[in-house]
Amino acid sequence: MERNQPLNLSMLFDFYEMTMANGYFRQGMQERITYFDVFFRRVPDGGGFAIAAGLEQLVDYIRDLHFDEEDIAYLRGKNLFQEDFLDYLRNFQFTGDIWAVPEGTPVFPGEPLVTVRAPASQAQLIETYALLAINHQSLIATKANRVVRAAQGRTVLEFGSRRAQGVDGAVVGARAAYIGGVHGTACAISDQLYGVPAAGTMAHSWVQMFDTQYEAFRTYCEIYPTNAVLLVDTYNTLKSGVPDAIRAFNEVLRPRGITKCGIRLDSGDIAYLTKEARKLLDAAGWETCTISASNSLDEKLIRNLLLQGAKIDAFGVGERLITARSEPVFGGVYKLVAVEDECGNITPKIKISENVAKITTPHYKKLYRFFGNDTGKAIADYLTIHDETVDDSTPLVIFDPDATWKKKEVYDFTAKELQVPVFRSGQLVYSLPSLPEIRRYCLEQVDTLWDEVKRFDNPHKYYVDLSQKLWDVKHGLLEKNG
Repeated sequence: MERNQPLNLSMLFDFYEMTMANGYFRQGMQERITYFDVFFRRVPDGGGFAIAAGLEQLVDYIRDLHFDEEDIAYLRGKNLFQEDFLDYLRNFQFTGDIWAVPEGTPVFPGEPLVTVRAPASQAQLIETYALLAINHQSLIATKANRVVRAAQGRTVLEFGSRRAQGVDGAVVGARAAYIGGVHGTACAISDQLYGVPAAGTMAHSWVQMFDTQYEAFRTYCEIYPTNAVLLVDTYNTLKSGVPDAIRAFNEVLRPRGITKCGIRLDSGDIAYLTKEARKLLDAAGWETCTISASNSLDEKLIRNLLLQGAKIDAFGVGERLITARSEPVFGGVYKLVAVEDECGNITPKIKISENVAKITTPHYKKLYRFFGNDTGKAIADYLTIHDETVDDSTPLVIFDPDATWKKKEVYDFTAKELQVPVFRSGQLVYSLPSLPEIRRYCLEQVDTLWDEVKRFDNPHKYYVDLSQKLWDVKHGLLEKNG
């Protein structure tokens, strides 16, 4: 069937969400208030933390949640839904509440990144898109942050559009990578739509189009004298590539007093070639010329290159970043944690599994992060029932939920509630920050983590504990339903 209007993302749901919504409607349960949490169970790549992202796209989706006549006609054609339910969908919109961790926040397994309080049918129908938005961008932001930290302050650019998993994978993937800390992207539309700085110079085809490599370099320098970054490995990097680049710089840039320029390598023994190229450039008086490297890089390869003494000022990271190739699934889930009756009484709900990692933490909750007053560093996170308050003037004993014999005393700390209100009664109440603000916030918040949590191999386990009251509720439900 051909559509006569733009794609309505409200139809991006797993079909069982619609059959359940219809079932709630048939039982008169569609307005029953429910609470759902979005959380993840494990950090990708064995890392110590993840980066929350994707909230802005979820907000856009919620604000436009509706079903048009073309959608209604499609659903009617499934011969599963009666006309009264289809009429209900004609006036469908989100009227609930949403709380979320701001984009760019370091987060840990089991923590609610998003909490939805809404009538059952509404909460059920937004499951797929909520997970898609949060899972994808949190995955890429997390991977990007690993790559950026591996680069140790050097420039990192996202180069992966051509190998991304579809259009959205490229466009919002570049956005998520920017949140994670990359300095820019090769993806122009991400700059146009979201303000992710786009940059680029040349491919090997530019060099091949000219009779000589030198002619290609000289022409490029003449056209873009203030952005002359030359790809020097089309033929022979050290015998002709770097020497021809130096010649072009000398003849075009130096007479104009321009000292800002660069070369890029995309193949070969990058560590060796960059060290030798650096010697050639410095000997020619081009100490200011930067060296960039690309070619299937990730955080592990970048760390290895730097350990080998590679002379690299900037990295272009493509497919292994934009697809998070080493572990391309974030694994976030969307689980019912409570229901509310007509009088406002909240009943916690739990999902039990023989796989302990899949047992959920019930109830409508609050998420706190404790920061040491002496260091400003994050000490631990703490989940409570919604009506509890944390007294940060009183020391607390925090347990590791995976090993209850491990505990630490937390004192002289400031407790910060991590989730913020995003929607109230269907109305947006959150001022979405700009992308540069999110990126800056992310880098600041990652800096509050101890180096032991941030290390790539065997990171220190960050404590995420439950309050005694929440622990009692959870174990009471386990005993009752186990």
